[in-house]
Amino acid sequence: MTLSVEHLSFSYDRQVPVLEDISFTTKKGDFIGVFGPNGGGKTTLLKLLLGLLTPTKGTIAVQDTSPKNASSRIGYVPQMRRFDRKFPISVLDVVLQGLLASHKGWGGYSHKEKGRAMSALKQVGLEEKADGPFGTLSGGQIQRTLIARALVSEPEILMLDEATVGIDPKALREFFSLLLSLKGKMTIVLVTHDLQVIAKEMDQLLCINRQMTLFAPEEVCQHFAMGLYHPPLYRNDKGGNR
Repeated sequence: MTLSVEHLSFSYDRQVPVLEDISFTTKKGDFIGVFGPNGGGKTTLLKLLLGLLTPTKGTIAVQDTSPKNASSRIGYVPQMRRFDRKFPISVLDVVLQGLLASHKGWGGYSHKEKGRAMSALKQVGLEEKADGPFGTLSGGQIQRTLIARALVSEPEILMLDEATVGIDPKALREFFSLLLSLKGKMTIVLVTHDLQVIAKEMDQLLCINRQMTLFAPEEVCQHFAMGLYHPPLYRNDKGGNR
């Protein structure tokens, strides 16, 4: 599934631009990294791609339709917020939430739906945790559960917003290994500050700081990969970093 963004601009108050003249395209199965300083507009871009916001200017096409019309074909893993760990919900029930859009009726989930949820948990290596309380999971296990929730609907695009925040180095390696196992099977858009390990595996890297600079993996300097976004974040006319 492809994304095509043409001259995209957005502002919340119609005056101060959050994003300005963003253009890029992806191929089916691309792995796209989105990085940049805090407040640069990364999460806003993701919300626009998801159809949660409407561009002030420009267009977004998901394959051949709008993001809103393609929502059933997009899986989303949000930033992990604080939650009540005592809330009585199982890991399996969290994954089943990914089927709410297609679930019919007011009754419980069908055997087929539960089977799909278990398959998604197996895909992320957490099938043995299915009946356990979600609140007892580690940070890395929580993120894998949320990926399973996104995968259960069998999306063609997977979007992840700062999904690596708060997990330890071992969990981070497992998380990236999981994403690499999905590469080529779906288009992946990952917003992250953790580029050290994964940048070389990406097809494109979009540096967002109100405007966009497109980098190939080999062009991302060590400082950027460590989350140190020294100005200016653009390339000169010869294609080199400045």
